[in-house]
Amino acid sequence: MIEALYESNCPDLKLVARGKVRDLYEVDAESLLFVATDRISAYDVIMKSAVAGKGKILTQISQFWFSFLQPVVQNHLITANIDEMPAIVQQYRDQLQGRSLLVKKVEVLPIEAIVRGYITGSGWKEYEKQGTVCDMALPEGLRESQKLPRVLFTPSTKAEYGDHDENIHPDKCAVIIGEERAHEMARVAQELYSKAAEYALGKGIIIADTKFEFGVDKQGNLMLIDEVLTPDSSRFWPTASYKVGRTQESYDKQYLRDYLTSIDFDMQTPIDLPPTVLDNTLKKYIEAYVKLTGNRPDLS
Repeated sequence: MIEALYESNCPDLKLVARGKVRDLYEVDAESLLFVATDRISAYDVIMKSAVAGKGKILTQISQFWFSFLQPVVQNHLITANIDEMPAIVQQYRDQLQGRSLLVKKVEVLPIEAIVRGYITGSGWKEYEKQGTVCDMALPEGLRESQKLPRVLFTPSTKAEYGDHDENIHPDKCAVIIGEERAHEMARVAQELYSKAAEYALGKGIIIADTKFEFGVDKQGNLMLIDEVLTPDSSRFWPTASYKVGRTQESYDKQYLRDYLTSIDFDMQTPIDLPPTVLDNTLKKYIEAYVKLTGNRPDLS
């Protein structure tokens, strides 16, 4: 069994930020290092326990999608092979192997590009109340988890850790990043989702919704950044058990969320998780990777 990495420690690299899962370092003037730890969060709370190997699976899933989606838009990945990274990074091989991406430094756009193909989660809650998602009117009579009449771009603002992202109408996106860039982001995000969703469906997985992040390089080109179509940034449902009108089984953190609900979690306090919850959560990540790629993840 591999040892969990809760937090990376690379003192010769400049630590830029620690997110819920990723540690971000500056390597040089042109590149950054994304390290996917084994931390896990739910309801915007980072748990005290880590899911050993989760960061490696997330990294390998992102690698797969970066390659698959390359024809749609450029991405920021330089290499995921530690042997191809600078010596200053390679000295931390024991921590970083299999869970790190060397990426181009770009200007990050302050919008979460959320795309929905099915009505669920916060979108379903809003629709139940007022017949809209992100203030966009939808037909009457939709049922929970139903496929939407069209793929929706429903952006949100990026929140600092501890705060919640705020869903916004696409028109507000244009105010924040400019009309032309907002239209490009919406078009590309919907194209990425549609291409990935069609592929995944053929593998027995429904991608109900997902979150993309984008940046702009020095030449002004839009680039796909961060993680891509992982169980942390997406809702993956098995087609075999899909049924409209209810919540769905999933390959994401639903197992953890269900456990937290069962113990009346206060949605504020980090807690230790039982080994069974950690093991079963990891199994869901592995199952999603195997279904999508046809291969077992490398957890060595």
